[in-house]
Amino acid sequence: MALAEQARQLFESAIGAVLPGPMLHRVLSLDPDGGHLKVRDRSFQLRQNLYLVGFGKAVLGMAAAAEELLGQHLVQGVISVPKGIRAAMEHAGKHEMLLRPHSRVQVFEGAQDNLPDRDALRAALAIRQLAEGLTADDLLLVLISGGGSALLPAPIPPVTLEEKQTLTKLLAARGATIQELNTIRKSLSQLKGGGLAQAAYPAQVVSLILSDVVGDPVEVIASGPTVASAHNVQDCLHVLNRYGLRAALPRSVKTVLSRADSDPHGPHTCGHVHNVIIGSNMLALAETQQKAEALGYRAVVLSAAVQGDVKRVAQFYGLLARVAGTRLTPSTAGASVEEDAKLHELAVELQLPDLQLEEALEAVAGARGPVCLLAGGEPTVQLQGSGKGGRNQELALRVGAELEGWPLGHVDVLFLSGGTDGQDGPTEAAGAWVTAELASQAAAEGLDMATFLAHNDSHTFFCRLQGGKHLLHTGMTGTNVMDTHFLFLRP
Repeated sequence: MALAEQARQLFESAIGAVLPGPMLHRVLSLDPDGGHLKVRDRSFQLRQNLYLVGFGKAVLGMAAAAEELLGQHLVQGVISVPKGIRAAMEHAGKHEMLLRPHSRVQVFEGAQDNLPDRDALRAALAIRQLAEGLTADDLLLVLISGGGSALLPAPIPPVTLEEKQTLTKLLAARGATIQELNTIRKSLSQLKGGGLAQAAYPAQVVSLILSDVVGDPVEVIASGPTVASAHNVQDCLHVLNRYGLRAALPRSVKTVLSRADSDPHGPHTCGHVHNVIIGSNMLALAETQQKAEALGYRAVVLSAAVQGDVKRVAQFYGLLARVAGTRLTPSTAGASVEEDAKLHELAVELQLPDLQLEEALEAVAGARGPVCLLAGGEPTVQLQGSGKGGRNQELALRVGAELEGWPLGHVDVLFLSGGTDGQDGPTEAAGAWVTAELASQAAAEGLDMATFLAHNDSHTFFCRLQGGKHLLHTGMTGTNVMDTHFLFLRP
């Protein structure tokens, strides 16, 4: 089988491992008598007391799978999902991602362009209302995935949605981190930072979480609606001071922060909550590793936490291909000692907490045949141009440029980068794959890679190169555990 065909096949198996149906069935089951719901090793009694809420980009498919499994046990549900997702799934023929007719789950669509809006606010208030009506006999199943934060906006009155949005936009524009933004969001929200769990008390709460954040921190995913917030008002004021915004706060925000400061109950706990990560980037990589080994590759997972500037990440993969290629075929002239040292320097600079670089290079040196190095995460792109692309296509193009002019000799190299949600940036593609021949292929068609990169125009480049055959097309997948990066080396 051609290398490109195998690469595509493995990318599809990575997505298949984290589709809502298979994921839910791994952790949820009904007792044969139907009297108990098992969530991994915990058991909950069912007696017309099961409710469901959810919010996130993958939640429509998660809810469909949950309702299929739970059947008549489910009393009622409310979910908040992206605008247009039902039509998109129907159009793609993905009927397993859709709720049945006469479903007991009410669907709200909102958060156009991943920004909180009035529709998402209506959904959040309906979710809060359901949670607040529960008793100690009830069980609330909460489905959470990436994009959940924008789909669950419920500012504490008198703060308005617009005021909260303006403040988070100002912070983002001044360079606030996702953790800092979450600190502010949580302190001004009725539902984030454990607020949803508090609303559902005294009911039992089980959260099934699909992680789209490096390291799977439950308090960060969708701003942690079922995780007690570790932040207080002082943390909030600290963030606002750092970015010079404390003086410019609307009166409503000051009111909410001063009230929280004098709350006699203090921070609430979430002892009635069971949070379970049901899908993550690491799960997708582990599945791909098994599939690659079945195809005859020596497969190693490098990291599920690849972050940092896409240019540095591309340099890392380019050097890795060179150094690993030399270890795979030691008889040929290849990477120098300096390149080996540079690779290790870059690895330190990228600060990847779980990087298995030495293990990977040892496995390559001991391999007798083809090797597949697997990684995942979410690099960042600093936009300079007004071209069309996404971080996966940009990374693939940059890795292709890094491989240019390197005599990889007796080793075939292929690099693939794909987003598990099936949509890379504002394009129809999920990502792209390249080989070491990319530069010569581009030159043959009169395409200058440097110009396309300068304009962040990777999608246009790949559309024009060989009729678009290097692009990955999956359509919207209905899941999201960030991106996958595969590096194939074949002697």
